[in-house]
Amino acid sequence: MIGKLTKQQIEEVLLDNILGHVGCNDGFNTYVYPINYLYDGKRVICQSPEGSKIEIMRKNKRVCLQVDEVKKNVHWKSVLIHGEYQELHDERERYNAMKLFVERNLHLKLKEKVILPVTAEEWEQKHSQEKSKTVFYRIVIDEKTGRFENEYHALI
Repeated sequence: MIGKLTKQQIEEVLLDNILGHVGCNDGFNTYVYPINYLYDGKRVICQSPEGSKIEIMRKNKRVCLQVDEVKKNVHWKSVLIHGEYQELHDERERYNAMKLFVERNLHLKLKEKVILPVTAEEWEQKHSQEKSKTVFYRIVIDEKTGRFENEYHALI
């Protein structure tokens, strides 16, 4: 059976996961990129090295994020978010976003390297010394939808 997730179930999927796929469009082609993210109950916070994904989102700020939980091919949940890309330029906002990633023990991508974060202060010191081109951004959510499939005819 395929059905719609409730608002609470959508929130649970977003809060329980850290990996998703962001979709963006350059006016001609649509691209889907894997990302790690944090959801604070209002916005999705992400980070990425500068590259084609960031360039595309800077030009066309309309994006979507898909987050899936798959147990097997007939038992899954999927959430789709539509929203607006907003780059974090304020140093305090960037620091707070980075700190959230450190606290969740997520990998930070710096200059095409993936490193395990240490402390927020150590990362900030390294960041300021290397002039890293890590971009922190958020997706301001306009709409959230969710679907599920369950072979047992009731969402488990």
